[in-house]
Amino acid sequence: MTGKEKESHWEDIQRILSRIEGRGYKAYKELTGSYDFGDFVLLIDHVQSDPFAAPSRFRARVLKENGGFPADTYKNRSRTIALRDFLTREFSCLSKKVSGGRRGTGKSGLISIDTPGQEILEKTSMIVNEDYLEARFFVGLPARGRTILTKVAEKMLLEEIPRMVRSSLFYPQIDSRELYAHVETAEDADFIRERLSAQNFVSFVADGSVLPRASGIDSRPLKKGTVVPFQSPSSLKVSFNLPNRGLMSGMTIPSGITLIVGGGYHGKSTLLDAVKLGIYNHVPGDGREFVVTVNNAVMIRAEDGRKIEGVDISPFISNLPYGQDTKSFSSDNASGSTSQAANIIEALEMGAQALLIDEDTSATNFMIRDHRMQKLISKDMEPITPFIDKVRQLHKEHGVSTIAVIGGSGDYFDVADLVVSMNEYIPEECTARAKEIAEKYKTDRKKEGGETFGAFGNRTLLPESIDPRRGDRAVKISSRGLLSIVFGVQDIDLGAVEQLVHVSQTRALGDAIHYATKYMNKKRTLKEVIDLVMADFHDSGLDVLSSEKFGDYASFRTYELAAAINRLRSVKVIQKR
Repeated sequence: MTGKEKESHWEDIQRILSRIEGRGYKAYKELTGSYDFGDFVLLIDHVQSDPFAAPSRFRARVLKENGGFPADTYKNRSRTIALRDFLTREFSCLSKKVSGGRRGTGKSGLISIDTPGQEILEKTSMIVNEDYLEARFFVGLPARGRTILTKVAEKMLLEEIPRMVRSSLFYPQIDSRELYAHVETAEDADFIRERLSAQNFVSFVADGSVLPRASGIDSRPLKKGTVVPFQSPSSLKVSFNLPNRGLMSGMTIPSGITLIVGGGYHGKSTLLDAVKLGIYNHVPGDGREFVVTVNNAVMIRAEDGRKIEGVDISPFISNLPYGQDTKSFSSDNASGSTSQAANIIEALEMGAQALLIDEDTSATNFMIRDHRMQKLISKDMEPITPFIDKVRQLHKEHGVSTIAVIGGSGDYFDVADLVVSMNEYIPEECTARAKEIAEKYKTDRKKEGGETFGAFGNRTLLPESIDPRRGDRAVKISSRGLLSIVFGVQDIDLGAVEQLVHVSQTRALGDAIHYATKYMNKKRTLKEVIDLVMADFHDSGLDVLSSEKFGDYASFRTYELAAAINRLRSVKVIQKR
């Protein structure tokens, strides 16, 4: 509550509902305000215009002393975010039990909250600060046609919602063992992540982890059929003494160039997918709770048809026909190789220190050019310098590691620091054997592209090119599922941004692009702008994105925000060399 808000008593809800009984739907707007229920306050921020519109936005606020949660459940950032996540899941579980079945027209009778997936994200669905806990949720106020259903509304607002709040936001009512397992798992994972870079590692995969997922559309762990728990090769095994679980062993992937090899369907991509999402903490029971990756690892793939604007792709591509400039390359319809080159440079521009690449989603001519092709097509006729000739330079000059799934090109043995073979989902370290093969069966291919990777430029955005307005009409920014943003009259395709996991991240990204324009002044680079935006989020949370208290934002990284801006088709930049 702020000093300007007038707080009513819960009985006023009953009086308002009695007064508007039988009236048209818009009369529900009289409910807007805050109501004291004794042990919590119910805030009705926005009432939907009709039963088919987006549901109404509610908040339930419980003072910390009333909630009774022990201080050690939120004693640091890891635990606070995990507590918020746990409470959201508790509220969501109750809401599904309460609001099942139709109770009128459209969204009538709905009570819901922005439900998390397998990852523990910082979300605005639940707030925990120095003073209170606050659940932000959605309510479909009931109607038949567009006539208010007073009795159903009274049951929802005065019985169901108070019961849900008291069952999910008060410590004595929840399972404390589950709560502590949740916050301790997140804290232990963050403990590992903090130590990876310090010890020159990129990723850690705990022994016993279950990596396969239930299906391509179900991110829960696989439970049917043969499920092989992960077991580290002895040569790569490292142990961490965790603050809660004590000693934990598993496989570490060190800095440098790591190849994941093996036959088809033996688990190469499954391992990389787990590493890719190891940037997030996971819920207990996910199977990947202790697959932990440094936060600056970025998945890279080819992306035919994407927009590229002013990117210096010259480390990989030069001497294009008709004198096209690759030091400030632009395209409205990039090829597989140019898009993959741009995706790498854009990630480096934002400070990425590890690249994750799967041969299956890469452009073949970007990854390798073998000896025979070099003989047929001379270098002066081939503008592409393949990744194999740059990956070592990238690590030596810029400290950027690479983890790559390679199934078809043994030429990469020459540049690898570590080779891990997956055999029926069991990893084996085979670096020495790979190096012996490379020495015995020399490829005779010639290294291309010079002796250095070189510097990559920073780009400055032109703020006028990032404008979602449509004439005099209101600004429209929204998500269209997980991988698309409606930004004014444009759609931003995020289909190749593989480390997004929740649609609330996409919603936040759309508004974050608009928010970022406040820092664009034709002088600051894209990285400088995004760093300022992320600093605001760290200091004040995602609420800075809107003057309203939205409950469906989720956190994202620098790299995803940059990726969304880079794919905005109107964007224009100035290349700083």
